[in-house]
Amino acid sequence: MPVPLLDVNAQNHPLTEKLREAFDRVLASGQFIMGPDVLAFEQECAAMLEVKHAIACSSGTDALVMALMALGIGPGDEVILPSFTFFATAGSVARTGATPVFVDVCPICFNIDAEKAAAKITSRTKAIMPVHLFGQSADMDAIQALADKHQLWVIEDCAQAIGSLTKGKPCGTIGHYGAYSFFPSKNLGGFGDGGLLVTHDDALAEKARMMRNHGMQPKYFHSVVGGNFRMDTLQAALLRVKLAEYDSFTAGRQRNAAYYTEKFSELPGVIVADPAHCQCFTRQNDWLAETNAKIILPVSYAHNTHIWNQYTLRVIGEGQRDALKAQLMEKGIGCEVYYPLTMDQQECFAHLPDASRSDCEIAHRLATEVLSIPIYAELTQQQLDEVVRVITSWIRGGPI
Repeated sequence: MPVPLLDVNAQNHPLTEKLREAFDRVLASGQFIMGPDVLAFEQECAAMLEVKHAIACSSGTDALVMALMALGIGPGDEVILPSFTFFATAGSVARTGATPVFVDVCPICFNIDAEKAAAKITSRTKAIMPVHLFGQSADMDAIQALADKHQLWVIEDCAQAIGSLTKGKPCGTIGHYGAYSFFPSKNLGGFGDGGLLVTHDDALAEKARMMRNHGMQPKYFHSVVGGNFRMDTLQAALLRVKLAEYDSFTAGRQRNAAYYTEKFSELPGVIVADPAHCQCFTRQNDWLAETNAKIILPVSYAHNTHIWNQYTLRVIGEGQRDALKAQLMEKGIGCEVYYPLTMDQQECFAHLPDASRSDCEIAHRLATEVLSIPIYAELTQQQLDEVVRVITSWIRGGPI
């Protein structure tokens, strides 16, 4: 039975009637840029995220760029970020003329290692950009302590983590800015590109709104140069329909993640990631040798609420990840490697100083091991069982 990595129609088509009503409302209004649905969407997002200001924009990438521009970060400045992330995190920094500085990550939660980040701070460091990868929060207590000590801005990349929590606080609302994406593959997926930038700070919100609209305030007066980062009214109207259903989307992903963990953890050589082994590269290797692990399952820390944008396995042993991927693809089961290259390994950053790209061994290892499998809320029980069946057969080495 084929199982796609993601089926956006399975989520969108049951909402067809409401989505068409939203489309008709916008069509009748004749307001297609920054119309009333954009303001309503911002207000609804702010309420959901418990934040004072929510600023809708054209993409998650542009939300990061807006934040960097609003903070005046540019040539000569450095921004610390994880090496193991999607390109937009680093690309947004480079687009401002600043220098991305890459830091290794935790092998358990895949997020930035705050201790290693501390070692890369220089007099040129202006900000730190943690990524809440795959839907789970980074260690924001450690990151905030580091930022406070060195007077750094904190921009949270929440592209994959809208609605995730850490110690009861929504991700994206802890630092100075939080940036979200509504790319169709996200948990709150739109109908094209779309993004959101949030902050509690009135002054930072005003700067970001200016950057969204060419640096204009008031109309036709420009004290700074911004960009065209506005959200289309239609995108906001359609996203409002899905926002009202978002809790059920999250619950479905959490249910599916729990089912995978229950079934896979019964298999020989499959273990759940253990936070006790996330601090040291050598200790990580010793632990894997002791357990004879074939696959490490992802884990949600007790103090976090994980929204499972991805359910990402670590497949141990040279070539084993690619072997499992090939088997899944042969059986029609969608899977993907997020990410096959770390940021410090990307060709476009080869010119950066060695100090910006050094000491990322865990990220490099993860890039050879990670494999994400279908986790979207609308998976049927039959589809879930098919994914479990194929992976179980591969682990046991029997016929599939």
